[in-house]
Amino acid sequence: MSHARTRACPLLGTLVEIGARGASAQAVDDAVERAFAAVQTIHTLMSYHDPASDVSRVNRAGADCVAVHPHTWDVLALAREVAQASGGRFDVSIAPELVRLGYLPRHAGLVQPPPEANWRHIALLPGHRVRLARPLHLDLGGIAKGYAVDCAIRALQEAGMEAGRVNAGGDLRRFGEAADTIYVRHPHTATRLLPLCQMEDGAIATSATYYSARRVRGHTVSPLIDAATRKPCAGGRSVSVLAGRCAVADALTKVVYADPEAALPALWHFGAHAVVLDADAGAPGQCRARASTADGWRDLAVADPEAVAA
Repeated sequence: MSHARTRACPLLGTLVEIGARGASAQAVDDAVERAFAAVQTIHTLMSYHDPASDVSRVNRAGADCVAVHPHTWDVLALAREVAQASGGRFDVSIAPELVRLGYLPRHAGLVQPPPEANWRHIALLPGHRVRLARPLHLDLGGIAKGYAVDCAIRALQEAGMEAGRVNAGGDLRRFGEAADTIYVRHPHTATRLLPLCQMEDGAIATSATYYSARRVRGHTVSPLIDAATRKPCAGGRSVSVLAGRCAVADALTKVVYADPEAALPALWHFGAHAVVLDADAGAPGQCRARASTADGWRDLAVADPEAVAA
């Protein structure tokens, strides 16, 4: 007889929910505890807010080499791959823009990056060392949450769990469970859900602005930055990406959100798929759905939304 347990804990700036099924209640409890410890490790290493994190140490180091945890090095390596595949639409050096908009704290003593500085100036060296060829302010918030989900799933699998599920504020990965319907919030009415797809094993991440948009100097802004322009993306869109790894899905949502057409090569590179929900200009209150394919984008029929609590 299998035993199942689900727990939730505030981490990564959101609520992380971890569930598992295994041979005994004690084994499941231990596995879930290990999975939360894995998430806490990523939170500690990659926090922009914590002055002791790897990210903060690299930001303060200037041109000096900094030895970082293998997890941090791996995330930076994946971020570079996404940046290359997307033509720079994903860039972990956008922290100054997020600070200016009030989404990240302003740290004293950091050298202001020059206008031309970007992800290409991050050197990843042997021995898990990092050196910045230009002053940069790195923020891994656009990829670290998905990576933490992957680490938690790995902890559940290594603990021998039959099935597991980790959800970190919309970054979801699961294994060993029967196919289930994945819902996303309507991009203009966040209290309504839309059925998106059926998913068994795999990962999905969603980016939208319904809870994060704010007014700054008379303009509505969001923490989703188009790295090509260094400006916040417009609101009113929801992007979900399905991939084998949650870190990949997490990063690619920002690429697709900024420019769905330009994002296609990056989706193809990672074997990922995306669904974009946009406002339907011809039908107020409705949305248009598109899915990525090997040939471009195709329209999807949108089912009637289901009302839920906010």
